[in-house]
Amino acid sequence: MGYRGIRKHLKRLHAPKHWMLDKLGGVFAPKPSSGPHKTRECLPMIIFLRNRLKYALTYVEAKKICKQRLIKIDGRVRTDFLFPAGFMDVITIEKTGEHFRLIYDVKGRFCIHRITAEEAKYKLCKVKSLCMGPKKVPYLITHDARTIRYPDPHIKANDTIQLDIATGKIQDHIKFDTGNIVMITGGHNLGRVGIIQSRERHPGSFDIVHVKDANGHTFATRLAYVFVIGKGQKSWVSLPSGKGLRLSVAEERDRRLAGKTN
Repeated sequence: MGYRGIRKHLKRLHAPKHWMLDKLGGVFAPKPSSGPHKTRECLPMIIFLRNRLKYALTYVEAKKICKQRLIKIDGRVRTDFLFPAGFMDVITIEKTGEHFRLIYDVKGRFCIHRITAEEAKYKLCKVKSLCMGPKKVPYLITHDARTIRYPDPHIKANDTIQLDIATGKIQDHIKFDTGNIVMITGGHNLGRVGIIQSRERHPGSFDIVHVKDANGHTFATRLAYVFVIGKGQKSWVSLPSGKGLRLSVAEERDRRLAGKTN
């Protein structure tokens, strides 16, 4: 007999690398629930609580924390300990007064990025597409599967909107344009931050965007992987340590040695 429906389990060796689970820590890994982010691009709540924050020692402890309704993701209480939190999601733990934004470091992993209560009131969402609904109601779809009706007519696909988490309304938007600061959310350059230099259009294939980082290094990536995070060189969200600058192996070694001598 074959499988019916989705797979219920995930083997540890097939879990995404950026979860950083050790090979010998068991046969299985937590399988994320279906939700706003893809399995390979999310971080289940249990891994965030147990492996990153170390607030739980075991699977059962992490489950108990979630079931006590202590964890909010984007302002909503989530009791599902396998809930797939993803890029730009705001995780709030009111009991400890902590706020986190899930954001990539230059190695392409979700890092523990603490933010202020003020910054936790909003998040940035990339506009995936614009559609027309029944009765000619325009709406847009964001990267985290939100549907927002009657958006500003100036907002187009690939732009970024600033979303008020409490109301779910659009506060502001940033155009996808040369000169704006972006973060790369996929591919080989995952986690890097830079300024858009140009965009190559390839009908029938993937559009390519050329980006230049603060060190002057240029790189190219697909349009789908580019997420605008601010106007000009000013980012609208705080960035983790490293500021999205990828160092070469030699530069990393020098920095490590300098840290040891200090």
